Order: sequence, then C-alpha cells, then structure tokens
Amino acid sequence: MPEFAEPLARLIQECKRLPGIGQKSAQRIAFHLLRTPREDAENLAQAILDIKDKLGICSECNNISDGGLCLYCRDPHRDHSQICVVEEPHNVLPIESTRAFRGLYHVLHGAISPLRGIGPEQLKIKSLVDRVHQNEVQEIIVATNPTVEGEATAVYLSRLLKPLGPRVTRIAMGIPVGSDLEFADEVTMSRSLENRRDI
Repeated sequence: MPEFAEPLARLIQECKRLPGIGQKSAQRIAFHLLRTPREDAENLAQAILDIKDKLGICSECNNISDGGLCLYCRDPHRDHSQICVVEEPHNVLPIESTRAFRGLYHVLHGAISPLRGIGPEQLKIKSLVDRVHQNEVQEIIVATNPTVEGEATAVYLSRLLKPLGPRVTRIAMGIPVGSDLEFADEVTMSRSLENRRDI
C-alpha cells in the first residue's frame, strides 16, 4: 500500500469507514477534498457536524427530525388513520417518492433478528402500540424489508396489532417493473404469484 502524509492517510482511513467505500474510492474522495477550495471542505465538515448536532428522533414516529416532530407528523394534511411501518428512516424515502401514500410513518429502527440478539424489546414497537391506542388508526401497512428478519417482524406485528382493531396489511412484493422473468429468483416469483390481482 502506498505511503501518504499522515493527515491524508487519516482522511483515507475515515472515508473507508463509510458504507460501500473501499481503499480506491477512499483515496479518490480524499484527493478530491485535497484539491477543493478550503471553503468547500469547511462546508462539508460543517454539514457533517450539523447532522450530529441539529437532528434527532421524532417523538411520535421515530423518524429523523430537526424538531420535536418530523415533517410528516407535523403536516396537518397527512391521513392520521394510516400508519406505514418501516425498519429504518431511509426506508421512508422510497415510499414518499411514489406520492401514493399520504398517511403517517412509524420507524422501528431495526427488525427482529434472534441470531443477532434483536428481539421486539429492542425495537420501537411499544410506541407503535401506544399510537394505535391513542389515535383512530384504521390501517397499519407493514413495509418491512423482504428478508427473513423483515418477514419475522411483519408476522410479529400482525399478531400483536390485529387484536387492537386496525386492519394490518403487508406491502406486495414481486417482479419489478421493467425486469425480465428469467432473472427472478424463486422467492420473488413465488411472491409475485401470491400477490397477483385481477386485471
């Protein structure tokens, strides 16, 4: 491995800690930052510090927030009778980008995974139950990831929430639009057949 001056080597090491960044990418980022004007580097550094200092967790749904409530929970035009449950804050963005969902969210901050020692107690499930009790929630849409952990979490939530009254639904899963059937794995194909609808 080539030798670098200590500050540059340290920056490369820090960049490598980011997800999806290997040695080569870390070096490219570090050299890019070395070439940029000081003002740009300061703006980047300040933006990183700001997310640590100015962002927190929404007191209602556990999403990322710059205040007590996130922008979805404080929006009076959202449908309070629907709650979409996701694993992580970044899972909200793909749902919002569809512009098809106008309800509220609930972020669990993980999924049930006995192998990793994560049970229901470690997730933000109690606050979801409290929301169902306190509000007139008519439907809970479970949008956990299509993984073993996501499925286990969906089944657990369904068994927990159905007796409380709201309709509990699971997002449909199957073949993505624009893809070819020959590239679908068995589980995806099976889900596509299960989730078929009339046309």
